Amino acid sequence: MQAIIFEDGKIEVKDIDIPDRKKGESLIRVLMSGICNTDLEILKGYMAFSGVLGHEFVGIVEESENKNLRGKRVVGEINIGCGNCNLCQNGLSRHCAERAVLGILEKDGAFAEYLTLPDKNLHLLPNNITDEEGVFIEPLAAAFEIFEQVNIKATDKIAVLGDGKLGLLICQVLHSKGIPITLFGHHPDRKEIIGERVDFYESINLEQKKCFDIVIEVTGSVTGLKAAIELVRPQGKIILKSTLSTVPELNINEIVINEITLIGSRCGLFPPAIDLLKKKKIDLNKMISGVYKISEGKKAFQNAGQAGVLKVIFRVLPKHS
Repeated sequence: MQAIIFEDGKIEVKDIDIPDRKKGESLIRVLMSGICNTDLEILKGYMAFSGVLGHEFVGIVEESENKNLRGKRVVGEINIGCGNCNLCQNGLSRHCAERAVLGILEKDGAFAEYLTLPDKNLHLLPNNITDEEGVFIEPLAAAFEIFEQVNIKATDKIAVLGDGKLGLLICQVLHSKGIPITLFGHHPDRKEIIGERVDFYESINLEQKKCFDIVIEVTGSVTGLKAAIELVRPQGKIILKSTLSTVPELNINEIVINEITLIGSRCGLFPPAIDLLKKKKIDLNKMISGVYKISEGKKAFQNAGQAGVLKVIFRVLPKHS
């Protein structure tokens, strides 16, 4: 099968063996997969990953011990815990110390014709959700994770820092719940993707400093946390979503003095994201900037890394279909 592999600091498209399915796993034929900012950070050294990239996908189960999965279109949670530790036993396998992570840590990913995942990681995709929409479910779940961590009220003043892919998804999730947002970014035209409950700014003005109850940092930049600290009020909350290959410098004095709560936020639950798409509450079509074949892996990554580009997708055409 064809796969996009990152090793020795470079991307290559190679022919490799179809992965072997272990007990309790499904073999999945990938239909579509999407490039995430995390993939771009891996190219810069994040997680020191080597192997098949990619963790956002839609596919069809070709082999499984579970007859209810065979032949079905699925999406998959990316964290694979050991299954035995206290965290796994309490539903927190995404924090298991021995976990593998699809396309990120010790597990070949979705930029290939086939992948394997444990059956328990898979979710059936409703018929009214397209493959293109399904590719967004993993990052949409990450957006919904915010609501698992923080009780957000409609009266809260909320700022989203960053108008990239995940920032826009977070804004759309907040918008779907009727929550007003102030978005800080570099692309004013993206306001139309989100909706009317968004005030957009390209820079922070004096009146906005230290006035937001919750600041969601999703800039993908080393300067993002510093800007979030400027915006959040004393005793407010900052939710950090950016994962970076370069560790930012951090002056903790303002965090201590203003009693700011910092909350790291990563992967989330899939059912709320699937339900949102099933109900057609958001439109993701405007967020797709390009569609490529696996054989065009280098070109696709070059496009995805350019300023102003949103979601770049691989339409996978397996040889063994």
